[in-house]
Amino acid sequence: MKLSEKYGGRPASELPLLFQRILQNTIRDFYRRQKVRSTWTTLLSSFSSDDDDSDPLESLPGENQSPLGNPHGSLEQSQTVAIIEKEIEKLPARQREAFLLRYWEELDIAETAVAMGCSEGSVKTHCSRATHTLATALKAKGIEL
Repeated sequence: MKLSEKYGGRPASELPLLFQRILQNTIRDFYRRQKVRSTWTTLLSSFSSDDDDSDPLESLPGENQSPLGNPHGSLEQSQTVAIIEKEIEKLPARQREAFLLRYWEELDIAETAVAMGCSEGSVKTHCSRATHTLATALKAKGIEL
Protein backbone atom coordinates (compact mmCIF):
# COMPACT_ATOMS: atom_id res chain seq x y z
CA MET A 1 0.00 0.00 0.00
CA LYS A 2 2.76 2.44 0.91
CA LEU A 3 4.52 1.75 -2.36
CA SER A 4 1.45 2.44 -4.48
CA GLU A 5 0.36 5.48 -2.45
CA LYS A 6 3.67 7.31 -2.38
CA TYR A 7 5.59 6.01 -5.38
CA GLY A 8 2.94 5.10 -7.94
CA GLY A 9 4.34 7.58 -10.45
CA ARG A 10 7.90 6.25 -10.35
CA PRO A 11 9.38 4.21 -13.20
CA ALA A 12 8.85 0.46 -12.96
CA SER A 13 12.61 -0.15 -12.70
CA GLU A 14 12.75 1.69 -9.33
CA LEU A 15 9.83 -0.15 -7.74
CA PRO A 16 11.63 -3.33 -6.57
CA LEU A 17 14.25 -1.33 -4.66
CA LEU A 18 11.61 0.98 -3.20
CA PHE A 19 9.51 -2.00 -2.17
CA GLN A 20 12.49 -3.60 -0.46
CA ARG A 21 13.31 -0.39 1.44
CA ILE A 22 9.68 0.13 2.52
CA LEU A 23 9.47 -3.48 3.70
CA GLN A 24 12.71 -3.19 5.70
CA ASN A 25 11.63 0.08 7.33
CA THR A 26 8.19 -1.29 8.19
CA ILE A 27 9.72 -4.36 9.82
CA ARG A 28 12.19 -2.20 11.77
CA ASP A 29 9.38 0.12 12.91
CA PHE A 30 7.34 -2.86 14.06
CA TYR A 31 10.16 -4.31 16.15
CA ARG A 32 11.15 -0.91 17.59
CA ARG A 33 7.55 -0.21 18.55
CA GLN A 34 7.21 -3.69 20.03
CA LYS A 35 10.41 -3.24 22.07
CA VAL A 36 9.33 0.12 23.50
CA ARG A 37 5.80 -1.06 24.28
CA SER A 38 7.20 -4.21 25.83
CA THR A 39 9.47 -2.16 28.07
CA TRP A 40 6.63 0.04 29.31
CA THR A 41 4.20 -2.87 29.60
CA THR A 42 6.76 -4.80 31.66
CA LEU A 43 7.28 -1.82 33.93
CA LEU A 44 3.55 -1.23 34.37
CA SER A 45 2.66 -4.91 34.66
CA SER A 46 4.61 -5.09 37.90
CA PHE A 47 1.82 -3.00 39.40
CA SER A 48 -0.93 -5.53 38.66
CA SER A 49 -1.57 -9.03 39.95
CA ASP A 50 -0.48 -12.06 37.94
CA ASP A 51 -3.99 -13.40 37.34
CA ASP A 52 -5.38 -10.07 36.16
CA ASP A 53 -5.66 -9.44 32.41
CA SER A 54 -6.73 -5.80 32.70
CA ASP A 55 -4.85 -2.78 31.43
CA PRO A 56 -1.97 -1.97 33.83
CA LEU A 57 -2.79 1.73 33.65
CA GLU A 58 -6.31 1.06 34.90
CA SER A 59 -5.03 -0.98 37.83
CA LEU A 60 -2.84 1.79 39.22
CA PRO A 61 -4.26 3.30 42.39
CA GLY A 62 -5.83 6.69 41.89
CA GLU A 63 -6.13 9.50 44.40
CA ASN A 64 -9.46 8.25 45.75
CA GLN A 65 -8.77 4.54 45.36
CA SER A 66 -7.11 2.50 48.07
CA PRO A 67 -4.58 0.00 46.72
CA LEU A 68 -4.96 -3.63 47.69
CA GLY A 69 -2.12 -5.71 49.06
CA ASN A 70 0.50 -5.06 51.66
CA PRO A 71 1.16 -1.49 52.81
CA HIS A 72 4.85 -1.60 51.86
CA GLY A 73 4.08 -2.70 48.30
CA SER A 74 1.35 -0.08 48.01
CA LEU A 75 3.72 2.64 49.18
CA GLU A 76 6.42 1.56 46.71
CA GLN A 77 3.87 1.44 43.92
CA SER A 78 2.51 4.91 44.62
CA GLN A 79 6.04 6.33 44.91
CA THR A 80 7.06 4.75 41.62
CA VAL A 81 3.95 6.11 39.88
CA ALA A 82 4.68 9.57 41.30
CA ILE A 83 8.27 9.41 40.05
CA ILE A 84 7.14 8.35 36.57
CA GLU A 85 4.56 11.14 36.45
CA LYS A 86 7.14 13.75 37.56
CA GLU A 87 9.62 12.56 34.97
CA ILE A 88 6.98 12.71 32.23
CA GLU A 89 6.12 16.27 33.33
CA LYS A 90 9.80 17.25 33.05
CA LEU A 91 9.93 16.26 29.38
CA PRO A 92 9.83 19.08 26.83
CA ALA A 93 6.26 19.73 25.67
CA ARG A 94 6.60 18.15 22.21
CA GLN A 95 8.35 15.04 23.55
CA ARG A 96 5.74 14.65 26.27
CA GLU A 97 2.92 15.08 23.76
CA ALA A 98 4.41 12.56 21.33
CA PHE A 99 5.17 10.06 24.10
CA LEU A 100 1.69 10.22 25.62
CA LEU A 101 -0.09 10.02 22.27
CA ARG A 102 2.01 7.08 21.06
CA TYR A 103 2.30 4.95 24.19
CA TRP A 104 -0.54 5.98 26.47
CA GLU A 105 -3.18 6.66 23.79
CA GLU A 106 -1.69 3.98 21.50
CA LEU A 107 -1.93 6.06 18.33
CA ASP A 108 0.25 4.99 15.44
CA ILE A 109 2.95 7.25 14.00
CA ALA A 110 0.74 8.70 11.27
CA GLU A 111 -2.14 9.47 13.67
CA THR A 112 0.26 11.06 16.14
CA ALA A 113 1.82 13.18 13.38
CA VAL A 114 -1.61 14.44 12.34
CA ALA A 115 -2.60 15.17 15.95
CA MET A 116 0.65 17.05 16.58
CA GLY A 117 0.72 18.79 13.21
CA CYS A 118 4.21 17.58 12.31
CA SER A 119 5.93 14.96 10.17
CA GLU A 120 6.14 11.27 11.01
CA GLY A 121 9.91 11.62 11.32
CA SER A 122 9.45 14.30 13.98
CA VAL A 123 7.12 12.01 15.92
CA LYS A 124 9.71 9.23 15.83
CA THR A 125 12.44 11.62 16.97
CA HIS A 126 10.34 13.06 19.83
CA CYS A 127 9.30 9.57 21.00
CA SER A 128 12.82 8.24 20.87
CA ARG A 129 14.23 11.17 22.83
CA ALA A 130 11.41 10.99 25.39
CA THR A 131 11.88 7.26 25.89
CA HIS A 132 15.63 7.58 26.33
CA THR A 133 15.25 10.54 28.71
CA LEU A 134 12.65 8.71 30.82
CA ALA A 135 14.65 5.49 30.91
CA THR A 136 17.79 7.35 31.99
CA ALA A 137 15.93 9.35 34.66
CA LEU A 138 14.16 6.29 36.05
CA LYS A 139 17.36 4.25 36.07
CA ALA A 140 19.12 7.08 37.95
CA LYS A 141 16.38 6.88 40.59
CA GLY A 142 16.84 3.13 40.95
CA ILE A 143 13.87 2.01 38.84
CA GLU A 144 15.01 -0.72 36.49
CA LEU A 145 12.98 -1.28 33.33
